[in-house]
Amino acid sequence: MKKHLDISNDIRRSAVTRFMIVVAAAIIAGYLLSLLNIRIDLTEDRRYTLSDRTKSVLKGLKDDVYIQVYLDGEMPVAFKKMKRSVRDMLDEFRLFSSGKIGYDFINPSQGSDARQRTARQKELIDRGLAPVNVQAGDQEGGTTTRMIFPGMIVNYSGAGVPVNFLKNNPSLPAEQNLLNSIEGLEYEMIQTISTLTADTVYRVAFIEGHGELDEVEVADLTLSMARFCTIDRGVIGGQWGILDGYAAIIIAKPEIPFSEADKFVIDQYIMRGGKVLWLIEEVFVDTDSLDFGETVAMYRPLGLGDQLFRYGARVNPVIIQDMECVRIPMKIVGPDEQSQVLPVLWPYYPLLVPSATHSVTRNLNRVKGQFVNSVDTVGLNPGIRKKILLTTSAYARTVTPPVLIALSESERPPASSEFNRSNVPVAVLLEGVFPSVFRNRMIPGITAGGTTLNESMPTRMIVIADGDIARNDVILSGNDRVPLSLGHDRYTMQTFGNRDFLINCLNWLIDDNNLMELRSRELKLRLLDKNLVRQHLRLIRLINILLPLVILALTGQLFSVLRKRRYGAKSPPL
Repeated sequence: MKKHLDISNDIRRSAVTRFMIVVAAAIIAGYLLSLLNIRIDLTEDRRYTLSDRTKSVLKGLKDDVYIQVYLDGEMPVAFKKMKRSVRDMLDEFRLFSSGKIGYDFINPSQGSDARQRTARQKELIDRGLAPVNVQAGDQEGGTTTRMIFPGMIVNYSGAGVPVNFLKNNPSLPAEQNLLNSIEGLEYEMIQTISTLTADTVYRVAFIEGHGELDEVEVADLTLSMARFCTIDRGVIGGQWGILDGYAAIIIAKPEIPFSEADKFVIDQYIMRGGKVLWLIEEVFVDTDSLDFGETVAMYRPLGLGDQLFRYGARVNPVIIQDMECVRIPMKIVGPDEQSQVLPVLWPYYPLLVPSATHSVTRNLNRVKGQFVNSVDTVGLNPGIRKKILLTTSAYARTVTPPVLIALSESERPPASSEFNRSNVPVAVLLEGVFPSVFRNRMIPGITAGGTTLNESMPTRMIVIADGDIARNDVILSGNDRVPLSLGHDRYTMQTFGNRDFLINCLNWLIDDNNLMELRSRELKLRLLDKNLVRQHLRLIRLINILLPLVILALTGQLFSVLRKRRYGAKSPPL
């Protein structure tokens, strides 16, 4: 009997010893593996793997970058998912930057003092973070409205730049908007970090002297661009080399024809690798006259047709009407002679469709246009690559000036059968080696200050057949003109993608690191089939409840059988 007890105790001590050895080995192995920073991304779309361009920027950081993320506190599940994605991304950033990326998650609604919370939230809005109001449950079973800031502020060398994560496209479901926002996290973060830490500050110029949009009319775009480049305005005046040193120039809705001297200066700027964002219209519409009920659209050549044609694009002197358009307030007189202001569709303000296949326009909201022209790609030059960025919807048509435009057209819209043109191009991207429009031409009165080039270095340009895409609304406050947000419609309270589109265009033009290609990243949305779930709801619930219990019972039974087989044979008879 005593011998049997000694054997049982030895077996028990041996089992405990082996268990302790296994636990200790697991702890030591886990600690050693944590030191090695081994990370394996097993997802099909590689959602946890940083691009080589991002790693290069992070490894090149010279000083510390501190990031304040204001996505914390009580929030819906969708935003908690975004928070996890942001945290995972920042952990990767900190790893590849050798610890130079630091971050904290901050709850902007923390604290019991309502006045302090309101002041803190107002400060974040003033710094550029866009809040989102969401409905959330409270402890008493009701609902409360909470303000969430899905964004962060990147701080470097005393400068702080806001970054908003959420891409809210009203035409897409909430799940798709969240996915699109998560897709763009890497680009939004690294683009801001790269700009803040870059040794070179890009210079961009708005061209003046041809009736372009004034400073107040592009104030919102200028303010957004000022986060990553220096903005100037000025007249070319036919001066050779005046554009040297600028990474890109913007020609925003000129109304006066260009002189040959100015065209020559722009051409030679392009030949030396300069980038141009053209916002050109060939039809003039006096929108102020619409306050009196009607106006006339007239053909207005700008003298740029031959230059753009040589580069591979042509702006057509037509006006686009689209059935998918913006609503404008209109005074309508009813049968009882009573008038009221109602929102009506205005086909001259189309909602343009961004291309889903290019990094500049991927996942963008619709872009609001006003009296838009169309653009064509021309020529067969193999050295120039072309890509359509913006188009109309599938229900559009064009009218040729001169044409009378009256507000009363909204009461008697054309038949839907007349909108028989689909996907009319409005913006085109051009990239490659461009020929000079002044090749083999003598321009009187122009004295070249250097060698005249007949072929460009590899460069880029974007041609948009609507200058109003860049124009923000302006209101009068006393004697001051106050600019509003670009793309925000104060009548429908919708925000369109004008600002994001133009900022992406400019970033693509001056993007030497090709960070814009990160916007092409695509994550797959894996959602449950709601109809299938609804049909088999009881079966799914039963499986979720019983299956874990069955697995647990089988595991326990298997463990018991194996234990009896192992130790039962070793027990000696009494």
